[in-house]
Amino acid sequence: MTDAMPPSKFEDADETIEEAATATSNMEEDSAMCEPHDSSTDKTSADYYFDSYSHFGIHEEMLKDVVRTKTYQNVIYKNKFLFKDKIVLDVGAGTGILSLFCAKAGAKHVYAIECSQMADMAQEIVKANGFSNVITVLKGKVEEIDLPVPQVDIIISEWMGYFLLYENMLNTVLYARDKWLVSDGIVLPDNATLHLTAIEDSEYKEDKIEFWKNVYGFDMSCIRKQSMMEPLVDTVDQNQIVTNCQLLKSMNISKMTSGDASFTAPFKLVAERDDYIHALVAYFDVAFTVCHKMTGFSTGPRSKNTHWKQTVLYLEDVLTICQGEFVVGTMTVTQNKKNPRDIDITLKYSLNGRRCNVSRTQEYKMR
Repeated sequence: MTDAMPPSKFEDADETIEEAATATSNMEEDSAMCEPHDSSTDKTSADYYFDSYSHFGIHEEMLKDVVRTKTYQNVIYKNKFLFKDKIVLDVGAGTGILSLFCAKAGAKHVYAIECSQMADMAQEIVKANGFSNVITVLKGKVEEIDLPVPQVDIIISEWMGYFLLYENMLNTVLYARDKWLVSDGIVLPDNATLHLTAIEDSEYKEDKIEFWKNVYGFDMSCIRKQSMMEPLVDTVDQNQIVTNCQLLKSMNISKMTSGDASFTAPFKLVAERDDYIHALVAYFDVAFTVCHKMTGFSTGPRSKNTHWKQTVLYLEDVLTICQGEFVVGTMTVTQNKKNPRDIDITLKYSLNGRRCNVSRTQEYKMR
């Protein structure tokens, strides 16, 4: 959607400030494992993950996410007092855009850790922009890197994935925090929240999910079952929203532990009009609360578009809901046991309304 972000507690990410170094680079999700040097070794999902970040295309997409990139730029350039003469660690530096912002803001030194092949490009970018004496690019796994310094003052990272936690890069930031951050150090961003709402989406569900029930006269419902289990990452029109939006989970990145990213949270979604509910929608907000003026952004359907879009979980049932009635339940989010970068979601929901009574448990897998 293209509607503008409404007034909120966050400083406007689109406010015009010093122009971003758009020809330089981009930031991306932080890295935790390198490609194996032995090409004969079978690749794991982590290897394919880092391979994907070796291509410039994904960096271009994220750099052009103005909400995302401008927010980080605002945080750094408008709060130079936080960065001046400080040692900064950029976790998952990608092409080095965050490191360049920090160096330009007066950081004493920036250590940029990147595991994909993009680290080589980041090194060239740093040199081309005259920051080789301030930024050191370190290629490797965060858990295996030896920093040239025992501690850092600030850790900055863009670790968020779809549904906030998909690809599970948060644990790498927490590892770096516990290993290198000084006792009064800063993690940026320092707060993240996951939210839930419900939407009417009959047209898409009919076209993409119910389609498998009758394909040119043949029953392909087995594929429908699979499609129902895979959350859809897409942009939701705010006019589709039927209920209130509820906070599911709040995370203080400065204090939380890695286990806090797995949780069960209750929800109560109250209908704001008579309508049908076909899916629940999750989105996240992030905040930088240590700034002079609190800054952040939302990936919600009522905010300006980001590359994260929203995460749509289709329901088996079509819920006929009247204004004031509510869907209650719980959502359980856990790391997949075989691949911790993937997410397993268990949704329990019920509606006891005048025209609809439903109680069900559904499983979803983000892969």
